[in-house]
Parts: sequence; structure tokens; C-alpha cells
Amino acid sequence: MSIFRHRPLGLPALALLLGVAGCSFADDSASVAVPSPAAKTAALCRELDRALPSRVDGQDRRDPTPASPLTAGWGDPAIILRCGVERPAKMTDQRVSEGGDPDAVAGGVDGVDWLMEKQDDGAYRFTTANRRAYVEVRVPKGRDTSSVLVDLAPAMKKAIPEGIAD
Repeated sequence: MSIFRHRPLGLPALALLLGVAGCSFADDSASVAVPSPAAKTAALCRELDRALPSRVDGQDRRDPTPASPLTAGWGDPAIILRCGVERPAKMTDQRVSEGGDPDAVAGGVDGVDWLMEKQDDGAYRFTTANRRAYVEVRVPKGRDTSSVLVDLAPAMKKAIPEGIAD
């Protein structure tokens, strides 16, 4: 007997099919651009990845896609870390060092120097300064930025030595 001789599937089966087709099997992790640093910097970033905490600001680690030892994430909306980024232009802007830029400020948290830049959407971008690799951390609007930086400081100090990035 041929399977094609059976009765049509009917409305319930059609509804099930449409429901399944509408589901996405992709995970809901954030998507980020993976930096392309020089080999020496990439090695430091891999060390940082091994040293990063499993929780930041009370949020579990949920790495973004595509998976890479150069990126990490925590929570939803995600706190995103990217290691091996380019030096931000504002890092050498005289107005920032003199306190004349309302959207960027230099400072330190728990032994790690950062450039803080407020983003148009209310989020903040922090980039390490005075370390052998530039590490960027994006903190979504509404999160406690100081606890994020305090939580990340031990890993930064352990994996990324002080100095000037290449």
C-alpha cells in the first residue's frame, strides 16, 4: 500500500507544520565582529579568555557568535568583551585627557585603566589603556558599569600585561 493513498493530513497537521516552520533553531546569543589582531596580541587574548570569570555583574557567561577566544559575553542584553581591537581615536584626543569631552573620560578601576565612551543608545564602551592589548567592553544601558569593570579587573591584570599595545 502506498503512503500517498492515505487521507490528507488536514488542518491540525497544517497548523503544526506552520508552527514548526516558524520556530528558529538558532541560539539567542549576541552576534559580534571578531577582531583580527597580530599573532602576539591574539596570544594575549587567548590568555585573557582562559582567565575571564564565569559571571560578570551577576550574569552568567554566554559567549556571542561566532565563537572565538577573542570575544566573550555575559547576560542578556549582553555585556560584550572583544580583545585585540584597534586603538580608539579618542584615546589620543587631547580633549579627553583634559576632561573636555562630555562623552569620553579616562580613568581607572581596580588597577586597570580605561577609556569610557558613552554611546548614542545610552550604552557604554570601555577600552583598556596602558595594556599590551586593547580590550573593549560594551555595557548595555541600565547596567552597573563599575561592577562590570571590577569583575573583569583580575583577569585583565593577570592576562594582559601593562605597557603600550602594538
